[in-house]
Amino acid sequence: MSLSREHAADLCPDTVVVAAGRPERSHDQPVNPPIVLSSTYFGTGALSDGDRGYGRYANPTWDPFEEALAQLEGAELPGLLYASGLAAVSSALSLVPAGGVLVMPTHSYAGSLVMATELAAKGILELRTVDIADTDAVKAQLAPADAKPASMLWIESPTNPMLGIADVQALAAAAHEAGAIVVTDNTFSTPLVQQPLSLGSDVVLHSVTKYLAGHSDVVLGALVTSNAGLRAELLHHRIIHGGIAGPFEAWLALRGLRTLALRIERSQASAATLAERLSTHPRVESVRFPGLPNDPGHERAKSQMKGFGSILCIQLKGDGDRSGADAADQLVRALRLWLPATSLGGVESLIERRRRHTAEPLSVPDNLVRMSVGIENVEDLWADLEQALKALDG
Repeated sequence: MSLSREHAADLCPDTVVVAAGRPERSHDQPVNPPIVLSSTYFGTGALSDGDRGYGRYANPTWDPFEEALAQLEGAELPGLLYASGLAAVSSALSLVPAGGVLVMPTHSYAGSLVMATELAAKGILELRTVDIADTDAVKAQLAPADAKPASMLWIESPTNPMLGIADVQALAAAAHEAGAIVVTDNTFSTPLVQQPLSLGSDVVLHSVTKYLAGHSDVVLGALVTSNAGLRAELLHHRIIHGGIAGPFEAWLALRGLRTLALRIERSQASAATLAERLSTHPRVESVRFPGLPNDPGHERAKSQMKGFGSILCIQLKGDGDRSGADAADQLVRALRLWLPATSLGGVESLIERRRRHTAEPLSVPDNLVRMSVGIENVEDLWADLEQALKALDG
């Protein structure tokens, strides 16, 4: 690749998203990496490290994205691209030894929770869930006096969908003291807002589908680490379990990554504006957004993040015979610009009542609406919200 990690370390992250993962500079070569469609590669004799060999082992179209993500996360080794975020979750959870203990946030991405719960039901691991924003409670679960210490601490910060903020550095240190591996899902923040490896995490996970690719047109996941031993285990899992990315999807993800800084700048600013306005609206019971000064995670987010992200959550008030959940559903139906859909992190603004999903934890309020702010004009987004909120009075 033309941009070395040493050079990338001297550049601003919003430059790295544009410059990383480009081909070597030589006359008449393309400035963008090509798509390579091949299931196998020329070779004779025994395969060794560095040989591509077969399409399930490697693809040249993965390399630029994996290198760019490593540079953005400050990793010493290339990342690993997967077929989906859940394929990456599966690979990360494979690092828990048989019968080991996994400590995971009570509020996490539903797919991660379901997978961990199913592994626990089969006796493959022991699952302990905890409020990740409660540092003392997490430490107690990592090394209880009367039970096995944890093998892995799973961190989400901000959490999905409650936007709880973990003290990543303190928890990583406590987990390592207990002998646990630390995996941090950095999907909501992206490496432009938070770099968990620098805070002590061992592995960082991304649903590339979301902000990194950014256009709601691919399904991919990724892991990145600076630990060579862990990376070798993760790579082996990807090869053997076959959770590999398609070349075209990988190419699209890298193209989407190029505008990440611009998209994050715009969507974060809009999210902050909308959160402030919604916090004073009479139809809104509460707002969760780390950028609000009265948010319980505000000070912690300020200390470890370079922004507050582009996700906010509101709870709707009920009235008369209408519950808050009914009001939330009515709000979503009344919107004209916001798209009622799951997922997040695309250029378009998405909204949904989270408890419509049966896998969502019951501790998530049934009147909670998650909003993924896109890059539309913020006044248009606000006007749409205003008319939908006003419709609740009709």
